[in-house]
Amino acid sequence: MATGADVLDFLIPTGGWAISGNDYENIQFIEATPITKAEFEAGFVQYDAWKADQDAQAAAKKTAAQAKLEALGLTAEDLKALGL
Repeated sequence: MATGADVLDFLIPTGGWAISGNDYENIQFIEATPITKAEFEAGFVQYDAWKADQDAQAAAKKTAAQAKLEALGLTAEDLKALGL
């Protein structure tokens, strides 16, 4: 589950904010354009969906890489033994 900092990193990646905890009331907009409480709360759902998509893409890339290694007759352990 996303934290308030995760959501703010997602919504305002350039920074300019500080947060303690996960509540909108604990956000300080220092150099960032403030977002609304509704945008912040919706960001939790958006972040979780984005993160799940990123994790799925990473898993697909790993599976594809493992398939390529197997086609070459190698395993992940072989690469580790070679220091790669």
